[in-house]
Amino acid sequence: MNASVKIFSGNASRHLAENIARSFGKKLGDCLIQKFSDGEFQPVFQESIRGDYVFLVQSTNAPSDNLMELLLMIDAARRASAGYITAVIPYFGFARQDRKDKPRVAIGSKLVANLLTEAGADRVMTMDLHAPQIQGFFDIPVDHLDASAIFIPYIENLQIENLTFASPDVGSTNRVREVASYFGADMVICDKQRKRANEVASMTVIGDVSGRDIVLIDDICDTAGTLTKSAALLMERGARTVRAFCTHPVLSGKAYENIENSVLEKLVVCDTIPLKQPCSKIEVLPTAELFSIAIRNTFEGKSISSLFIHANRKAKQPA
Repeated sequence: MNASVKIFSGNASRHLAENIARSFGKKLGDCLIQKFSDGEFQPVFQESIRGDYVFLVQSTNAPSDNLMELLLMIDAARRASAGYITAVIPYFGFARQDRKDKPRVAIGSKLVANLLTEAGADRVMTMDLHAPQIQGFFDIPVDHLDASAIFIPYIENLQIENLTFASPDVGSTNRVREVASYFGADMVICDKQRKRANEVASMTVIGDVSGRDIVLIDDICDTAGTLTKSAALLMERGARTVRAFCTHPVLSGKAYENIENSVLEKLVVCDTIPLKQPCSKIEVLPTAELFSIAIRNTFEGKSISSLFIHANRKAKQPA
C-alpha cells in the first residue's frame, strides 16, 4: 500500500488549511468536529487515513478549545492507524510561558509540548516560535519555519533607501539582526521595562534613527502597546517613517484601536491567525505556499532549512 498525504484542519485555521491544501494540490480532508450541547466536542475523520501521512493544521491561539481540538484530532488519527502524524501549528500558543521567570508559575509551552507528544504526534511544524529554544522541549522532530522567507521579498519590493531595522524589545534582537544582516542595514533596539504583562512602563531607543525609514520586526502583536509605543518613540527621535512586521496577529484588547491611532504607516502580518476585524493599516501576507512546500519536503524527505532565505543567500554588504 502506497501512503499518501492527507491534510485536515480544526476550526481555528480552516481558511489557511484550505489554502495550504490547494497550494499542495490536494483537497482538504473531511474531518467533522461534532459538538454536544454542553460545549464538549469530538473530531471524527470522515475518510480512511490508515497508513497515510496525516497533517493536522490548527493554530493554538485563545481560546484553549483550539489546543484541545488539536489534541483530540491527533488522538483520533493515531487510533485510526495513521502512518505518520504531523501537527502543523502556524501559531504555537502558550509560547510566552517558556521559563520560570518568577516563583510559582507554570511553564506552559513545555506542558503543551508534552501534551502533543503524549496525544500521538510524530512531528510538529510551526512558524516563528516566541522563543526558539522551545524546540528543545520536544522529544519529537520540530520543523521551525521562518516568516522572514515571506517578509524579506516584501521588504525588498518596497525599495526603501534609508532602511534601518528596529527590535521593539531586547528579546527580538536575534531575529531582527538576521534580517538586518541580510540587507546589510543598521539596526536599533527599543529597550522596554514592564510593570506587568501587556503594560509597558518605560522605553528607550539604543541607536541613531534620525532621517531613517524604520522597519520594526517582532513575532507577536498582542495588544500592540509595545509596537505603537516603539513607533512613537522612534518618530520622536527623528525617524522619517515607521513600518512594522509581526508574524502572528494575536491582536487582543484595544489592539486595533491602538494600531489605527498610531504613527505606524503599516503593520504587515501573516495569516497564521485570522483577523477579528478589518483595519486600514494592517496588511496580511499568505503563508500557505511556504507551509505546503514544507509539507511536501517532509513527505519526500527533503530539507526544510532550504526554505530559510536569510540562511541560504549571502548577506548584502552595506553601500
